[in-house]
Amino acid sequence: MVRVAIVIVTYYSAREIGGCLDALRALSDVEILVVDNASADGTGVEVARRGMRLIANPDNAGFAAAVNQGVRATTAPLVLLLNPDAHLVSGIDALVACFDSPKTGAAGGLLLGADGKPQRGFMARSLPTPAALILEVLGINRLLPGNPVNWHYRCLDMDPMATGLVDQPAGAFLMFSRSAWQTVGGFDERFWPVWFEDVDFCARLKLAGFSTYYTSGSVAKHAGSHSIGTLSLEKRERYWYGSLLKYAAKHYRSTAFRAICTAVAIGAALRAVIGFPRGGPRALAAYGGVIGLALNWFFGFGEV
Repeated sequence: MVRVAIVIVTYYSAREIGGCLDALRALSDVEILVVDNASADGTGVEVARRGMRLIANPDNAGFAAAVNQGVRATTAPLVLLLNPDAHLVSGIDALVACFDSPKTGAAGGLLLGADGKPQRGFMARSLPTPAALILEVLGINRLLPGNPVNWHYRCLDMDPMATGLVDQPAGAFLMFSRSAWQTVGGFDERFWPVWFEDVDFCARLKLAGFSTYYTSGSVAKHAGSHSIGTLSLEKRERYWYGSLLKYAAKHYRSTAFRAICTAVAIGAALRAVIGFPRGGPRALAAYGGVIGLALNWFFGFGEV
């Protein structure tokens, strides 16, 4: 029986998917499936050239929906969710070993950046608190990355060569059990098209009583954000802030949620002012849209 299904969701990933798939050839007892969200850059050609299985969606179904689609189309008891710009440099046995208990829901591995260093602050995080998201959208975490809230949120005191419990391994290199995925109802497809669906998935695993691990024994090189460059500034900001607000509305109480909405609006106004000299009307349109989005959520209209 195949032990692991590797699901790779692509969106304009022609430059990355070849190297990703080539790095998986040495693995045994795996099934590999690429789910492409209507790329028009030759991603499907690169997959076909390597004889890999491909589901080509006619439209962009979103990351979460494509993940669920890939899980349903495979059969292995463990699923490895792998970004196309994450190229495996070691085996996956260390990840598999984390599932020796039925209470293990997910496990993530060590991600190395282009400089060869661990991607600390990204590859394993604590679940975000309202304070962490407020400091994030106000830009304080960027200006003062050593503040205690951000330090805890991004697990900056974690030994990247250790193995242990974490709240949220990165979705770029995330293994989870099919049974845990079924128990929590899969990835929430309302996080469209991207962002915060993996955070929400890990939060629901924790609420359901599953444990989540990080291990340095499985390693991948990760470029990061390759498909984001295809998005306009306005879409990129709307998608990220929209997904953040959906997550906050789903997981926090009303007072905390409205505080986040307020912080998003203030932060977006500051970014519009700072970004205007370089971005001009584009910056005003992008962050003006974010302010409108935050106000809609604040007053209970949601995303309209």
